[in-house]
Amino acid sequence: MSKFIVQTQDAPQAIGTYSQAVRVVQEETVYLSGQIGLDPVSMEMVQGIDAQIEQVIANLRAVAIASGGNLADIVKLNVYLTDLNHFAKVNEIMGKHFSQPYPARAAIGVAALPRAALVEMDAVMSLEKA
Repeated sequence: MSKFIVQTQDAPQAIGTYSQAVRVVQEETVYLSGQIGLDPVSMEMVQGIDAQIEQVIANLRAVAIASGGNLADIVKLNVYLTDLNHFAKVNEIMGKHFSQPYPARAAIGVAALPRAALVEMDAVMSLEKA
């Protein structure tokens, strides 16, 4: 896979754990469905925003691995928050699990999420062609 980080001074610089854009050439694309903070064993929602962000990332990692990749192969991440005041916490916890070059990302405030989740994330992953 050829993955190139796009960065231009003609647009605002990234202010968090994301890249302005990611260009992928000759890839195989995997679309990861939205994940919320459900524990896969108990199928119960973990409690608190920190625990939910950690669980969401763990769930994304598990799906990425099952698809033949890992978090480093994610090129686009969408984050849905019921309270945008948690945005800084998302950046902090993402920084523990993602490294540069970061995926492109959007953070969106929403009224509600399934199972009263506080956060949900979905992603697009790019893998080398098999």
